[in-house]
Amino acid sequence: MSLLQEFKAFAMRGNVVDLAVGVVIGGAFGKIISSMVGDIIMPPLNLITAKSGLTFNNLSLKYSKVFGSEISLPKMEGGKPVLVDGKEVPVLSDPDLLKYGPFLQATLDFMIVAFALFMVIKVMNTLKKKQEEAPAAPAAPSEDVLLLREIRDSLMKSAPRRAD
Repeated sequence: MSLLQEFKAFAMRGNVVDLAVGVVIGGAFGKIISSMVGDIIMPPLNLITAKSGLTFNNLSLKYSKVFGSEISLPKMEGGKPVLVDGKEVPVLSDPDLLKYGPFLQATLDFMIVAFALFMVIKVMNTLKKKQEEAPAAPAAPSEDVLLLREIRDSLMKSAPRRAD
């Protein structure tokens, strides 16, 4: 078996095609969820948090809080500190040691997206359950049953009737 035939057999297996379809649909569904969170859920949430001054992105632990004094880091270009009049130019007077605010914000964003996705799937499952609960139309009798009925009816017509 040539390499091309082997690859074609691999690529056309049901699992690979199903996975590809799932990835494409998942990407499109992800856009729907992102739009729902960004355009519907977040604006009212931003109004609430903006009034209270709650923001996570700026939270960080400074060097001065840990080491007890401020430090300055030199501005670097090409791996060498920038010098002005023979002195290093500081870029930050008290740089961040640990930026935990963006992590908290990303975690909150994840929780909102996960909850929104949960609610969408819950609604979809409810609709699917209602659809499954709807009574199905009775199946038409098979050809065998129809043939047996025809034979029965034919025998009933041709059989002599007894007097009761």
